Amino acid sequence: MDKLSVVIITFNEEKNIGRCIESVLEIADEILVVDSFSTDKTQQICLEYDVKFITHPFEGYIEQKNYAASLATYDYVLSLDADEALSVELRNNIKLIIQHFAFDGYTFNRLNNYCGKWIFHSGWYPDRKLRLWNRKKGKWGGENPHDRFELEVNGTETFLKGNLLHYSYSSISDHIAQANKFSTISAINSIKKGRKVRVIQALVNPFWRFVRNYFFKLGFLDGYYGFVVCIINSHENFLKYVKMIELQKKEKSRSYLPFRFKLK
Repeated sequence: MDKLSVVIITFNEEKNIGRCIESVLEIADEILVVDSFSTDKTQQICLEYDVKFITHPFEGYIEQKNYAASLATYDYVLSLDADEALSVELRNNIKLIIQHFAFDGYTFNRLNNYCGKWIFHSGWYPDRKLRLWNRKKGKWGGENPHDRFELEVNGTETFLKGNLLHYSYSSISDHIAQANKFSTISAINSIKKGRKVRVIQALVNPFWRFVRNYFFKLGFLDGYYGFVVCIINSHENFLKYVKMIELQKKEKSRSYLPFRFKLK
């Protein structure tokens, strides 16, 4: 039987971390928690289980997850966020493949729980994730805050049945606050990479995102919360663009500053 390390990153996750750990106890040969100096009971709860608890400054989602994976004892790693947990079906299927890992990576669908309701449409499902992999065959990449694990070009992967359960938001207010936070991170990263945005994009793209998720991706079938999810997600997209425009204006004003001094 092969060995499996489970790595989890945390920050003030006392509401979620116990459920996350308990969902992997049957399959993990090692559970490693990397915490960004939580001020709640996260550490206390973790230490009630047989886990390795390590603190490390948070430099970004991608950076933190790569750091956590680098500390794993075994080559095969299952990476989870603290607000995620394995469904019974997914856990049982992972039990089977642990007998012998035949692929470099394993993907499965993530199912989001929003204010107590499972969201099966709205652009949120199936939300396929690569979360179980041979750490020698790739690393975390993407763009903060939307990280993803990237296998090497010659890496092999397959799909596992069962859902990764994501307890995303317990209230609409939490979602709005996160949308504001994530849009700021995305805007800053986009500007750092030299991307430019026009006002027309801030008008058209969020509108299209709502239409796509609510109508074409059947968000209306998720009822009231489907509508809320699609609206807030499109609003997050709008916030990203207007924040990028604001940053562009600041950069432009700084670039003209020396010239204005010369004129004086």
